[in-house]
Amino acid sequence: MSVDEALDPLNRRRHWEGVYERNPSTAVSWYQIEPRTSLDLIEELDLPEGAALVDVGGGASTLVDHLVAGGFTDVSVLDVSGAALEVAQGRLGDAPVRWLQQDLVTWEPDRRYELWHDRALFHFFVDPADRDRYLELIRTALRPNGYVILATFASDGPPQCSGLPVTRWSADELGAFLGEDFEMLERRREDHQTPGGDVQPFTWVVARYREVS
Repeated sequence: MSVDEALDPLNRRRHWEGVYERNPSTAVSWYQIEPRTSLDLIEELDLPEGAALVDVGGGASTLVDHLVAGGFTDVSVLDVSGAALEVAQGRLGDAPVRWLQQDLVTWEPDRRYELWHDRALFHFFVDPADRDRYLELIRTALRPNGYVILATFASDGPPQCSGLPVTRWSADELGAFLGEDFEMLERRREDHQTPGGDVQPFTWVVARYREVS
């Protein structure tokens, strides 16, 4: 798929539906049995169990399983792929999770959250206009003093993923992207080992939304 094709919302949905229809969720490169870095960073924030959390691009990730098991009662998972969400929903059954099949670029949040979590979605936003929309959504969806946990391929990470181009980021670059409305709290590097045995370097940042403007 060309860059222009990848930017089209309908093509994005078709692409990711196809990924999950062709591959077991445990075989995709971003799969983690236990999303340890996400869980550690969320634990450090010491959020109450009733805090509203949204995992954007969460798809079939096991993060939601651990959040529900840990007592969180207001978790939303957003993904463009219904097939990915069905995998997670099949594991969790009637657990109190809000499943949102949405293309993030066109999503209109109807509420605000204490935590915005994104592992490996933002780096697919190669169009500056889509990145501007992403930042607008964070500001719209987060409550004042809410948190964002954001992970992308690091500067020395792969230049593409699942056949699509990505933008690689350092922690300083992510901090500059978020801007002065966000107080940077933590930066990390993670070397993620894929199910196929490859190593993918990730950049992680945690920031607090101060809503000063």
